[in-house]
Amino acid sequence: MSSLPQAMLLPDGNRLHLNHGPIDLIIGAEGGDRETAFSMAKQRFETVLAELVGELEGLKSAFTDQQYKGSVAKRMGSAVAPYAGEIFVTPMAAVAGAVADEMLDAITSSARYDKVYVNNGGDIAFYLRGGQKMKAATPVGMVDIDSRDPVRGIATSGWRGRSHSLGIADAVTVLAETAAEADVAATLIANAVDLPGHPAIERRPAHDIEVHSELEARLVTVAVGDLSLKDVGDALERGTAFAIDCVSNGLIEGAVLSLNNETRVV
Repeated sequence: MSSLPQAMLLPDGNRLHLNHGPIDLIIGAEGGDRETAFSMAKQRFETVLAELVGELEGLKSAFTDQQYKGSVAKRMGSAVAPYAGEIFVTPMAAVAGAVADEMLDAITSSARYDKVYVNNGGDIAFYLRGGQKMKAATPVGMVDIDSRDPVRGIATSGWRGRSHSLGIADAVTVLAETAAEADVAATLIANAVDLPGHPAIERRPAHDIEVHSELEARLVTVAVGDLSLKDVGDALERGTAFAIDCVSNGLIEGAVLSLNNETRVV
């Protein structure tokens, strides 16, 4: 892991790879000056991680109404704010999506493009000019997103992913207006896909796995054993109910939930 931001063109010459610590981005731009897009991305990326580290203590705490300094941190706070007080959530639930949104804005604010995307480990922010489309992968296959659709962010979460989960979803993919909004919703919906107390589910305190985890002593899923079809259905229904609330409240545009090859679409 380098202590400095790293940037390189991928072999196809059309995509930029940026890496700094835990942040790993793939960026593409079409229908405009790609060199300028990548230059703007590299310039903004220089300080993103340092800005987050500077506010990390507050970002890893349960969200209240605290004020954040950096633009990425502010995006994180705004994304989790609608859920605060109702459920435990820290701004870190939106960090990957918020970084993707920030990088997208850095590129598109200074020039015109047909299509731009920033993929942060599967959490994706994208821009579509009129008439453009984008394909997105979900647990039920590819979906087409048109420039007329309100969706500009996609995120996926689950217990098998790179972040810890309180639930047992294999994957929850969320479509929302921003990547930060999709990120936090995917995390919370995946947490809701659960069977509390089920003997086939192995859990461990988060801080036993990652010392500085913002989840502290909360039990995160580390293994899921054999589940009956009814078990799977019950767990998915819990998550589906939460996802329906998210859609009804205008927080997301849709979600696909998957567990043991069973899916639900909201």
